Amino acid sequence: MSMVTIDGSQGEGGGQILRTSLSLSALTGRPVRLVRIRAGRSRPGLRPQHLTAVRALAEICSAHVEGGEIDSQELAFRPGGPPQGGQYIFDVEDVALHGSAGAATLIVQAVLWPLLFAETPSEALVYGGTHVPFSPPYHYLAHVAQPAFARFGAEFEVALEAWGWAPQGKGAISLRVRPVDTLQAVTFTPQPREPVEGVAAVTNLPAHIPQRMATRAGKLLAEPGLRNRVEPLRERAVAPGAGLFLWAPQAGASALGRPGLAAEKVAEAAVAELLAFADNEDAAVDAHLADQLLLPMALAHGRSGFTTDYLTQHTLTQAELLRTWLGVHIEITGAEGQPGRVTVEGTGWSHRRRQ
Repeated sequence: MSMVTIDGSQGEGGGQILRTSLSLSALTGRPVRLVRIRAGRSRPGLRPQHLTAVRALAEICSAHVEGGEIDSQELAFRPGGPPQGGQYIFDVEDVALHGSAGAATLIVQAVLWPLLFAETPSEALVYGGTHVPFSPPYHYLAHVAQPAFARFGAEFEVALEAWGWAPQGKGAISLRVRPVDTLQAVTFTPQPREPVEGVAAVTNLPAHIPQRMATRAGKLLAEPGLRNRVEPLRERAVAPGAGLFLWAPQAGASALGRPGLAAEKVAEAAVAELLAFADNEDAAVDAHLADQLLLPMALAHGRSGFTTDYLTQHTLTQAELLRTWLGVHIEITGAEGQPGRVTVEGTGWSHRRRQ
């Protein structure tokens, strides 16, 4: 099978290109060479979370890997067989030199799709950051992405086993996957913006902090008439951390705390993000969910679609990547940074189609 070459600096130029390409390589059996991986980033090449995804996917499909080192900007990945179900442990710290809070949620998303099309069930424990910058927090994965993926027929569960903040990490997410034969197309339509649910969470910090975040968020959400329930949580972890995590039908928002930032300011940031989505009545899904939906839409049988309040470069890059990999027809109306509509004619992927 011919090798596909992917320029990792194209479009958004981030780790999503790597994860999607390796996930599809494991799924289809087609080898891939990635060049200029994260070339435009301040620290280009593979960081711990990216290398963990490489090794995780290589283990799932017995792949031969060349260039799998920290900071590498070029990688060859040759699957040795179809994805295999089973029991797995993936730990970002196994590849980091001095510990890491690399995003466990992104590793979960990378391995999910190949494991869904394995022939036997899977269980995985993924160690790393569960609530860290520049990645979906666990609560977005569990309360926004998972229900959306389930509509395609994806059968899996996730659970938060330990909280992990930046920079220490050491959080954990468990994943249980039941194989499917095919996914079915879904058309996402605008839903009511309520109820809004959420958690105002801290670890190893005083109880008044989550209460202040929850109280402020509740008041701000009530002002435009949104029913809400934001629960204050005080948990234990290896290090202090704080954040507010909100979700509504087909959308979510979050903000992380830091020393010197008032709890009320954390709440205001998260609520502002959610209200920006809620203000667009024509949007079915938020900008973060939009790019995450493209892969299952491309694999599904039939025509899927959604509207979103904000087309990101992430979404546009993911669409172009899927066209390259699967030859799938993706139609996008709208410009980057504006509301848009996306339709995808899915390939009807089945593990029986692997060649």
